[in-house]
Amino acid sequence: MSTHENRRDTFLGVRHRAEHQVWPRSGRTALKARLVACANLIPRIESHYWWQAKIESSAEVLIIFKTTKAKLKALEKLIMAKHPYDTPEFVVLPITAGNKRYLDWVSASVNPKR
Repeated sequence: MSTHENRRDTFLGVRHRAEHQVWPRSGRTALKARLVACANLIPRIESHYWWQAKIESSAEVLIIFKTTKAKLKALEKLIMAKHPYDTPEFVVLPITAGNKRYLDWVSASVNPKR
């Protein structure tokens, strides 16, 4: 891995209940809108968490979106509009280093030359 710094690129994780089929469509919607370069869906995540003063558990799908900082607001708006949870997880993890070709691909994928 190179130490190429490219802070415009970020990872984003979102969880969703596995029994809903909304997220595969939402991932494709985000791709078609060029909000993300890639959406990884990781099924069968078991989550345990506090909700409304009690411990809850659910089977969820973890989605990792690869995008740029410039696309985050629009991506968050899409997720919040489509997500059935009152408080969906939307966290952004900055990329501090990575392969330059990969980071350039992420940027080019969400900002294609017309």
